[in-house]
Amino acid sequence: MLDGTAIKAFTEHLGKGTVRTVVFEDSFGGTAEAAGAYAEAIRSSGVETEIRGQCLAACAYAFLAGKTHRFGDGFQVNGVLLPVAARPTASELAMRWRGGEVHKTLAEFSPASASASASAAGSGSAAELGSEPVKDNWQPDHGVLFTASPTLFGYIYNAFYCDGTQGRDFTKCERLSDADPFKLGVLTP
Repeated sequence: MLDGTAIKAFTEHLGKGTVRTVVFEDSFGGTAEAAGAYAEAIRSSGVETEIRGQCLAACAYAFLAGKTHRFGDGFQVNGVLLPVAARPTASELAMRWRGGEVHKTLAEFSPASASASASAAGSGSAAELGSEPVKDNWQPDHGVLFTASPTLFGYIYNAFYCDGTQGRDFTKCERLSDADPFKLGVLTP
């Protein structure tokens, strides 16, 4: 869980210059702030990232910050669930996770940007309006899921849109056609 408790030690370890690859193994989420902090540390150090097993929500954005990002080898099913606020169109899929677009996508889930939107919509801050502070709006198990399943002849890659109602049963997600993770920049060769 990327909750920010280990970010200082993580950043210090990356700062030593001995790390080439950050491996995420069965990481099931975290906060938008933690995702941003881990992503910034990974991006500034120039390391590669790899997933073994599942990498959901906050983990997914930290994963995308790597110089290269790939699924690990082996016989496990690997998956990365990138949170989205709504089902992406084909044109949004084509550019959403490339370069600077990753930052824009992450900003959708930042409490600071949500409170700025609320302030722009009305007058004053959330505290002045007497409402509760804005919390992370990550929705568990909601987003675009990219998977790689091992076969005798290599991996089969699939993409799904999960609306969050399926829980962790990702077989109930809607399959997306023509959403190759390599073409979309989610995985690098």
